[in-house]
This record gives sequence, C-alpha cells and structure tokens, in this order.
Amino acid sequence: MKPSQRVPLWTGCAPSSLGQQPVRDIPTITPYWPDPSTATGASIILCPGGGYWELMDYEGRDYALWLNKHGIAAFVLTYRLACHGYHYPATTNDVTRAIRYVRYFSQQWGLDANRIGVMGSSAGGHLASFAATHHEEQKTGPIDPIDCVSSRPDLAVLCYAVTSMVLWPMDNLLGPNPTPELIRHLSSELNVSSSTPPCFIWQTQDDPVVSVEHALLFSEALRRKGVGFSLHIYPSGPHGIGLGVHGYDPEIHEDLHPWTDECYSWLGFHGFISRKKLNPNQTLMPERMSLP
Repeated sequence: MKPSQRVPLWTGCAPSSLGQQPVRDIPTITPYWPDPSTATGASIILCPGGGYWELMDYEGRDYALWLNKHGIAAFVLTYRLACHGYHYPATTNDVTRAIRYVRYFSQQWGLDANRIGVMGSSAGGHLASFAATHHEEQKTGPIDPIDCVSSRPDLAVLCYAVTSMVLWPMDNLLGPNPTPELIRHLSSELNVSSSTPPCFIWQTQDDPVVSVEHALLFSEALRRKGVGFSLHIYPSGPHGIGLGVHGYDPEIHEDLHPWTDECYSWLGFHGFISRKKLNPNQTLMPERMSLP
C-alpha cells in the first residue's frame, strides 16, 4: 500500500542521531502521488533549500504538486539541519537513504526503479548535487536490505543550487573548522564522474545569494566528463524564485517561471513524462546549453 503520511527513513535511530524528536532528529519523506490516470511511474525526491538551517516549504510542496500535475510522484525530504546540531555526514546520509528507500519500495508502490530522480534548490540543490556525484558511498550504521539498494539518482534537477564548498564553504553543512579535504569532498564540481546522471541546471545571472559561478563550474565539470546536461542562465531574478509563484495551486492557471517549461521538456526527453502527455507545442530536446 502506498504511504499517505510522512515516512521515517530508518527504523529506530538514524545514523549519527542526537535524539528521537520528530522533525529535528528523524529524517522523513512525505509522499505526493499523481492522479493514477496520469501517473507515469517516475518519481523525484525533493530537497528544499534553507541554508542547511531551515527548509523552505514552497521548494518542497509546490514542486511536488507541479510534478504531480505531470504524472510524476514526488517525495519531499525532511533532512536533518544545523539548527538541531547536524552537519556532514548526517545530512548527506539522509538524501542517499531517501533514494534507496524509494527504490527499495518502488515495485510495491507502482514506481519504476530506473526512473528515480532528485531535485533541490539552493542548499537543497547542493544536497541533490551530492547525491548525483557521491552515490553508493554513504553506508553508515547497521546494514539493512534498503542499504543494499543503489542510491544513484537517474537524473538531477538543480535550482539555483550551491554546488561548490570552495566558492561558499557553508559552516551549516561542514561544521566548525572543516579541513581542506572535506571542503573538496563536498564540492560537487570536483567530484563529477562518468557515472554522474544527466542534470538540468538553472540559475539567474544576478542572484545575490548563490553566484552564477556555481552553475557554470558544475556544468563545465559535467561537460569534461561527458555527462549530459541542460544549462539555463536567466538574466535576472532574486534568489529563491521557486516556480515563480509561492503557494502554487495546480487548479489555477498561473504564469510560472520559464524554467518550468524547459524542465518539462527535458524530463520528457528522459522518459519521466510520457510522450502522449507532452504539450504538442513542446518538443523533446537533446541535452544542450541554453543561455537566454
């Protein structure tokens, strides 16, 4: 049976747990299911941003409802935060476990184990880029059957994402006095490999919080390794745009940010949206770099 409420990612204490308080100590995924008549079998784990200190609801719930509208199941990850005493590796364990968890239960939940993506914004985008570049390495604590499942996402969507700890060494993730080795290890642009999945990356040129260099450096690293990507740099816009509206209602026609149309086509190209559901005015584009 498909879950309808928050699902803890571990039975009992999570690895590196500091307690057992709901939300603060227990990482979870909250499922959002598309209408069965439009479901494609694809799914995406969502990592909201918030500087590894808080979680922005609109970068979880809103994205989930948007994905549901296009037939994709979504799981909003509540990962552990610095405000509750958590840093690396507890936080990164949460995203790799979430991917394994959904893949482990994919058949039971009517999902395709080979179409599981990850999507994140800002600091959550860093978490998504970590999952794309460091899959398979996070296996701490007791091994259970879920730990034996692959944590490699089949694609990644990075929204105004922090990707480099070299450019921005975030204490909320790194903890106090990080070593140069840890900073390099958590800089996704330095850890891209040929097994990194295809990535959709978008950013605004004048983002005052996350500089555009994060998107450019990560895309260049993907290019060097021959990994497919679609890069979109928009001329202007504040940090934390989300869909272009906050409090998204799929029943109301709203003008969303142009990245949503580009991402929709890209997801279709990778089989996350069935061809019959694509807008006839949209085409399935190969990986490309777009600089509007």
